[in-house]
Amino acid sequence: MRRTETTKLFIYIFACVILTALTGCEDDDMLDVEDIEVPDGYALSAGTSTVFKNSSFAYDTDADWVGDIPANEKRFNRGDRLYDNPLNSASGLGPVYAGYSCGSCHRNAGRTKPALWTQTGTDPAGTPVYGSGAYGFSSMLVYVTRKNGAFFQNYGRVLHDQSIYGVTAEGKLECRWHYQQFQFPDGEAYELAYPEYTIKDWYATYGDTDTPIDPKELFCTVRIPLRHVGMGQMMALDRNEIEELARKSNYPEYGISGRCNYIVERGIRQLGLSGNKAQHADLTVELGFSSDMGATNSRYPEEICEGQRQMEEGSMMGLLYDKLDVSTEDMEDVDFYLHGLGVPARRLGSAQTKVRYRGQQITDRQYVAEGEKRFYEARCHLCHVSTLHTRPRGATLLNGTELPWLGRQTIHPYSDFLLHDMGSEIMGVGLNDNYVSGLARGNEWRTTPLWGVGLQEKVNAHTCFLHDGRARNFTEAIMWHGGEGEASKNLFRQMPREDRNALIRFLESL
Repeated sequence: MRRTETTKLFIYIFACVILTALTGCEDDDMLDVEDIEVPDGYALSAGTSTVFKNSSFAYDTDADWVGDIPANEKRFNRGDRLYDNPLNSASGLGPVYAGYSCGSCHRNAGRTKPALWTQTGTDPAGTPVYGSGAYGFSSMLVYVTRKNGAFFQNYGRVLHDQSIYGVTAEGKLECRWHYQQFQFPDGEAYELAYPEYTIKDWYATYGDTDTPIDPKELFCTVRIPLRHVGMGQMMALDRNEIEELARKSNYPEYGISGRCNYIVERGIRQLGLSGNKAQHADLTVELGFSSDMGATNSRYPEEICEGQRQMEEGSMMGLLYDKLDVSTEDMEDVDFYLHGLGVPARRLGSAQTKVRYRGQQITDRQYVAEGEKRFYEARCHLCHVSTLHTRPRGATLLNGTELPWLGRQTIHPYSDFLLHDMGSEIMGVGLNDNYVSGLARGNEWRTTPLWGVGLQEKVNAHTCFLHDGRARNFTEAIMWHGGEGEASKNLFRQMPREDRNALIRFLESL
């Protein structure tokens, strides 16, 4: 072969290699579920973002598409540090706040046990009192409004029960629990607990009078932290599929009819997905830094206590208000961290451990499968939809960074992300908190995604469920269902005890 021909061939081969590298790099970075080796006893929950961990860090583990790409892993770790590192008055905390870091309320990316079940004293009548306490933090958000929905003068939408040294907290929450005993038809007893909230130690009176806020005018509702499981997949959901679910979510024989919540954020009307009432279109990183920690940022540049006396108190303690506390880049790193978290795989149960069910010995894995059948028999799946899909392009972070690795995934969140009326009848109140969020009325709640729920006790050492933690276990959470959940609750209620237990075992496997 002549030299010129050899040179041409070399150039041709080199060009092909370069072209392949340039056009194939994206494919090399992408994972496929067929490449995932699923261990025995597990099932994929979130496609390529599934992680196979059962430890206390099951929620706080990066997905493979993060760990396998150095740039992604570096950014994930940076966001993780910002998420967990406590703020102080020098780094942006306060003057008033609810938590001192994201991780203070979301321990291990889960839900830190709320102070609603931590006794702080006893009132003169001898009733145990729970709530904020004098110091520390309470791992909950306290919403206060007038009963007509308007805010009180000198307060915002959230009562900040904590403050930096030398600054007065806005008030302290007290909770008294009321209990009622019930029975299943087979005689097994269960108990439900309902919280009664009061506020003490208001920092200011209402308006310019000396009259404190009239409790008759006060409406108060509380939120405990959500699990940060599947946040990225939720943001990557195919919105058309969710809206199609809303059009089809009409089961008159069970009283079920879900609907979307639409809200205006950043000046755009959008489909709400995140939050207890699907009242947000994003993961609220900027709002969290602002409202929860008092850290100003480009989206919320004003202090949360702007115009209140805490501003002056903060100045006396050395706070400066001449610059933003957290950068957009840092907030997007936290956003990346949340999107990059893996979702725990479904645990199908042991194939060796034996349990007794319906008069015979079966394996735990068979028991979980029986519980799944009971889940469908109770029609839980009509709202807790097992399978959804993400859109082709994945998700986009708050500052515009795209995450294609979250695209084109089949996921199993066990939620339709729609609003459902959960009733007002149980113990005279039900789950109606009278708090309106976007289109969601007080008795409407987004279907809670169930993926990862079975590991909450291991991750956060408690089994407090529902928006305010009133349910202390799975059974109580189910029995609080009213309204559109009434039919499923009654189907569960009528089951023999062993079938109810099997359904609970299935929930523990998620």
